[in-house]
Amino acid sequence: MLYLLTILLGNFDHSLFKSIYIFLISFFSNTFSAISGGGAGLLQLPALILSGVPYYQALASHKLATVALGIGGSLRNYKSLGTDISIAWQILIFGLPGVIFGASVVEYISEKYLYLILGIISILLAFYSFLKPDLGISSGNKKLNFGHKIRFLIFIFLIGLLNGSISSGTGLLVTILLIKTFEMDFLRAISMTLFTVGIFWNFIGAVSLARIGSVPLNLLIVLIIGSFTGGYFGAHLSKLNGNTLIKKTFITVCILVGISLLFKSIKSFF
Repeated sequence: MLYLLTILLGNFDHSLFKSIYIFLISFFSNTFSAISGGGAGLLQLPALILSGVPYYQALASHKLATVALGIGGSLRNYKSLGTDISIAWQILIFGLPGVIFGASVVEYISEKYLYLILGIISILLAFYSFLKPDLGISSGNKKLNFGHKIRFLIFIFLIGLLNGSISSGTGLLVTILLIKTFEMDFLRAISMTLFTVGIFWNFIGAVSLARIGSVPLNLLIVLIIGSFTGGYFGAHLSKLNGNTLIKKTFITVCILVGISLLFKSIKSFF
C-alpha cells in the first residue's frame, strides 16, 4: 500500500512539475508573440515535443492554444481593429483555404525545405525592419489598385499554406505584409494578425491536424490558460509602450525564429 502511494505521489509531482513548466513556457512565449505578432511556436512547440507529445499532435495542440492567444490579444486591443474589418475578411476568405490545404499535405511534404525557406525569410524580415527605421511606426490608409490587391491576396494564400504545415513564423509574415501593403503601424497590424491568424487560421489548422491523433487534454488546458493570459498581458504591454517596443520585439523574434528554423532544417539534412 505504501509502495503504491509513493508511486502515485511521484507521478503527481511529475505531472504537476510538467504542468507548471508548460504553463510558464506558454505564458512567456505568447506574451512575446502578442507583442511581435508571431513566434509563439519558437518555445511552445519544442516544449511540447520534449514533454513526449508526438510532432503532429504537438502542432495541433500548439495551434489550438494560439487560438487562446488570439482571443486574449484581441480582447485587449480590439479597438485597434478600427475600420479594418474588410481587410480581415480578405485574410480569412483567401487565407483559410491555404491553411486547410497546408494541413492536409503536411504529412507528405519534407519539412526541412519549408523550415529553410521560412528561416531565411524571417531573418531577412528582421534586417529589413532594422534598416527601415520608420517602418511600422506611424499608421496610414493606403488605397490599393487592382494589381496590388491581387498580389496581397496571393501572398495571403501562400502564407496560409505555410501556416497549415509549419508552427512558427507565419504570423510575422502577415504582420509585415499588412504594414507594407496598407502602411499600418505595428500595433494595428499585430491586432489584425492576432484576430485573423491567431483565432481563425490556427483554429482551422488545429482541427485539420487533430485528425492525425488525439490531443492530450491535460496539457491542452494548461496551454490554453498560458496562451490566453500571455496574449492579454503582451497586448497590454504593447498598448502601453507603443510601436517602438513592438518593433524591437518583432525584430528580435524574427531573428530567433529564423535561427531556430534554420537549425531545424540543417539538422534534418544529417
